[in-house]
Amino acid sequence: MEYPRITLRRGKEQSLERFHPWVFSGAVADTPDTIEEGDIVAVYTSDGRMIGVGHYQIGSITVRILAWGDKAIDEAFFSDRLNEAFRMRQALGLIRDDNNAYRLVHGEGDFLPGLIVDIYGDTAVLQAHSPGMHFMRDTIARALTALPEAGIANVYYKSETTLPYKAHLDPQNEYIIGAFSTNVAIENGLHFNIDWLKGQKTGFFVDQRDNRALLEKYANGRRVLNMFCYTGGFSVYAMRGGATMVHSVDSSAKAVTLTEANVELNFPGDSRHKAIAQDAFNYLAEMEHGTFDLIILDPPAFAKHRSALKNALTGYRRLNAAAFSKIASGGILFTFSCSQAVSREQFRLAVFSAAAQSGRKVRILHQLTQPADHPVNIYHPEGEYLKGLILYVE
Repeated sequence: MEYPRITLRRGKEQSLERFHPWVFSGAVADTPDTIEEGDIVAVYTSDGRMIGVGHYQIGSITVRILAWGDKAIDEAFFSDRLNEAFRMRQALGLIRDDNNAYRLVHGEGDFLPGLIVDIYGDTAVLQAHSPGMHFMRDTIARALTALPEAGIANVYYKSETTLPYKAHLDPQNEYIIGAFSTNVAIENGLHFNIDWLKGQKTGFFVDQRDNRALLEKYANGRRVLNMFCYTGGFSVYAMRGGATMVHSVDSSAKAVTLTEANVELNFPGDSRHKAIAQDAFNYLAEMEHGTFDLIILDPPAFAKHRSALKNALTGYRRLNAAAFSKIASGGILFTFSCSQAVSREQFRLAVFSAAAQSGRKVRILHQLTQPADHPVNIYHPEGEYLKGLILYVE
C-alpha cells in the first residue's frame, strides 16, 4: 500500500535497523508538505530502502513504527496484534475467574506504540498517546469487541490528558462501544471498584498486581502504612495477608474515599483499617518512630520528563529518608518509582543515599519491576518504567 514517504538523513537508520521503533525529528531529511498529524507514513533510508510504516506526529518523536517492511495498517492489522496480545495473557495465566483485571496492550511492549488498553471485566479502557492511535480508536474498539474468548462488551475511550497538546485534537472521554455495566473488577480474588470515568490513568494501577501479592506474604502480624494509597490496593492485600493494623494515606480525599470503599468491599466492618487524607511528607514528619513495621511508598511519577529529573531524585531521597527514620526496627520497606525518566540505577542511588542519611542497617530483599502484562520490547528499553525495592531495616 502506498503511504506518504518520509526520508531519513544519511546514516540515521541505524537505530531502526536494531528495531528501535522511534524515528526522531533530527533523523528526518524530507517530509511531504501534504502530510498531517496522525497520518500513516512509510520510512525510507537516504538511498531509497524502505524500513517500515508508522504513525507521523509533530514533536521530537516524528514517527512511531507500527510494522517493519511494507505492511497495510488496517483493521486486519489491529485484529492480528490484539489477538497476539490476548493469547500471550492467556498463556501467562492472567485471565482467570479470580482475575479479570489486566493490561491487554502496553504500547511498544506489544508492538502498538502509542496505545494502552486495560481490561476490567467486560470493559476495555482505551488510551491513545499518539494522534495516530486517536484516529484509529473506532477501528481498535471494533477489534477489541471481536476478540474471541475475551468477553469485551464495552470500550471506554479515555485520552483527554494523554494526547500531545500540540496536536489540538480536543479528545472526549466517552464510550465508543457499549455503556457502563459494572465497575467492580477482580484481582487475585480480591474485589476493587475501578473509576475509569474520573480516576487516574485508566482507573486502577494493574502494574502493581504482582508486587501487591508479594506484600501479602510479608504482611502477617505487621502494622502496615500504605502511603499514596490511591485505590487502596496494597492495603487490601495487607489485610488479607494478616496485618494487625493498616493505615492508608493519600493527599486526595477522593482517593481516601475510594480506598475505604474497597476495604469495605472485601473486609466489611473490619476495624484494622484507617484511611487518612494528608500530605505524605507531613504525615511522615508527624508520625511517631516505630508506629509501623511495614511501609509502602508508591508515589506518583516525580519526573514525567527528563527536565524534572534532578527534582525527582531529590524527592525520592527525601521521601525514603523520612520512612527510614520512622520505620520500626526489623521493619520492611516497599519503595517504588514509576517515573520513566528515572533509571533503575538512579532510583537505587537515591534510596541508598536516603539509607546512608538515616544511618540504619538496610538490606535489599527483592528488586521489583512491572508484571508480565506490561512487557518491555527488548529493542525499546524505555518501556521499563516501574522500579521497586523491598528493604529490611534494622
